[in-house]
Amino acid sequence: MRQPELLAPAGSPACVTAAVRCGADAVYLGTKAFNARRGAENFDDAALREAVAYCHARGVKVHITLNTLVSDAELPAAQNVIQHVCALGADVLILQDLGLAALAKAAAPALGRHASTQMSVQTPQGVALLKALGFSRVVLPRELTAAEIKDVRASTDLEIEVFIHGAQCMCVSGQCLMSAVLGSRSGNRGLCAQPCRLAFSAGQPGRHDLSLKDLSLIGHLQELTALGVDSFKIEGRMKRPEYVAAAVTSARAALNGSPDAAADEALRAVFSRSGFTDGYFQNRRGPDMFGVRTKEDVTAASNKVLSSLAHLYDKEQPRVPVDFFFSLQANEPPALTAKAGGKTVFVTADTLPQPARTTPLTAEALGARLSKCGGTPFFCRSFDCELEDGLMLPASVINDLRRRALEQLELALSSVKEVGFTDVKIDDFISNRETGGTAILSTPKFHVFVADPAQIPLNLAHVENLFLPLESAEKSVEIVKNCPVSCGVHLPRGIFGNHERVKQQLLRAKANGFTAAYCPTLDALALAKDCGMDLFAGFSLNIFNSASAAVLGRLGVKAITLSHELTEVQAKRLVTPVPKGIYAYGRLPLMLTRNCPIRNVKSCADCKNQSDLTDRLGVRFPVRCRSGCSEVLNSRPIYLADRPSALQGFDFIELHFTTEDRAAADEILARYRDNRAFDGSFTRGLLFRGVD
Repeated sequence: MRQPELLAPAGSPACVTAAVRCGADAVYLGTKAFNARRGAENFDDAALREAVAYCHARGVKVHITLNTLVSDAELPAAQNVIQHVCALGADVLILQDLGLAALAKAAAPALGRHASTQMSVQTPQGVALLKALGFSRVVLPRELTAAEIKDVRASTDLEIEVFIHGAQCMCVSGQCLMSAVLGSRSGNRGLCAQPCRLAFSAGQPGRHDLSLKDLSLIGHLQELTALGVDSFKIEGRMKRPEYVAAAVTSARAALNGSPDAAADEALRAVFSRSGFTDGYFQNRRGPDMFGVRTKEDVTAASNKVLSSLAHLYDKEQPRVPVDFFFSLQANEPPALTAKAGGKTVFVTADTLPQPARTTPLTAEALGARLSKCGGTPFFCRSFDCELEDGLMLPASVINDLRRRALEQLELALSSVKEVGFTDVKIDDFISNRETGGTAILSTPKFHVFVADPAQIPLNLAHVENLFLPLESAEKSVEIVKNCPVSCGVHLPRGIFGNHERVKQQLLRAKANGFTAAYCPTLDALALAKDCGMDLFAGFSLNIFNSASAAVLGRLGVKAITLSHELTEVQAKRLVTPVPKGIYAYGRLPLMLTRNCPIRNVKSCADCKNQSDLTDRLGVRFPVRCRSGCSEVLNSRPIYLADRPSALQGFDFIELHFTTEDRAAADEILARYRDNRAFDGSFTRGLLFRGVD
């Protein structure tokens, strides 16, 4: 069985050194732009060049994080980053944005492309779609169980990467809008402010019911290896090098089958939130998974602990095997050949060998001398020689040959091997709307979404599409038969291990007259596509540029709802091959979580799917559960009916009814038809302020 890759975070050059010297097989790091940890030190051009050279000289791969959403205006700069990555010979791009991934595939087909966990792909069907899009690896969500990882592994030959240690967000990666909506700092753009770590209470004030303990699966690495996981990823590009050293050391020991209790304790001391959790992997969700950074956690990371961890990476570690061949012949310069990592170097001495006066040079003595590679990244794997009898050579000459050979070998291994790059025209990745879509309407149509069929408005004038929850479709057959508008189903964002059940529900819905499927994720899109449904791309697919919209067009979608994080100007300028729309009314889902925060204080029977979280200011955020997951909704609905100019230029607008009853839904629809103001508390969302 092939040994999995150990992949370490590097938010700074010092972290690169710590990761490599402690035993990482690969590191992942970001440039100064377009990465999901823009608050880390990250790497400018010179530092990136040095990092790649340092890693490659030691047989370590470098993954570049280009894992954020990119606007149309930013696509040229993002392509320049790809060109620079190719010029430096880095190994892999980690990508979230569908359009940028398509651009990278065309511009640098030989560069590895990994699908970031920000893409939220959870199912075998979603992974199959990623393969069709040209990805070579998928980084799975942290929320998967061991059985679900096994299911995905069995379904694909794509490489599988799993997080094994580090911070664990409450929300499924790529599905969080809380930081963006509450403070305009987007997690999808690398600037999450982590408001979820503040007090959000499902009961008495002061609780932290959105703060999970850090993940640790280091104790399960042998099991994960048996499951066929290809890469073990440590989170932490915002953390110090001592943390990186502790995490890599602990993981390497466990991976080698010799767990180190002292290393594990040091890792907990350097950073934890009330300890660690493996709850998702073990399929044991509940209150035990929650925790905060306590005073005791902070003081545990004492200067003494940090100093001891710094010693883990203060010296070069021998990790690159080298094969030596030494030739010693009378009247010829002694010669040493060294081979490592596919490179070969040849060095000779200026000093000729002399007849031995006492003890001639032997193979054993020569091998012992050449094996002393200390202070370098090399160790002697094999040694062979041709020695003429009766000759001697000073030890200093042998040492100099070894030193020069290893220096040249390190230089050869670190030399840049550029990846092929072709400058592509970005316009080629943007669809021509005139050939594929309809004319932009001055007055958009309504797409209405209900959480329950009982909410369906009585007056559906100007409604183009009505979407009901997939799980209610079988009970809504008569509604479809008698409905004056097109009816579809909206799929859950959290599918995880329920993909076969969702597929059967889709097939039954289609048989009962539901022709359209609103797909909030790539998993949903892949399932609905397999079932032959008309595909509507949801806002949580995070379509932030025209190139991404074009990718969805090629996948056959009928309509695209744009990212909620776009401004009005950006959204209107964005070109799509099919009709485009925006989320214009409703309590926007701020979080998708697989661990219900309400269950920390009450049972599902007591909750009845009607509970709220309360923040430190007393603001209430409804929590609604669906398909085994929970969504934290915004405290106020988005309302734009009294800003008709903002809605012009879109083909449709979405109205989402979650906590409203039928009468309220009818009233909201009437206000949107008449462009009237709203009486209650509301928000404009991000349409006029955007995100950082």
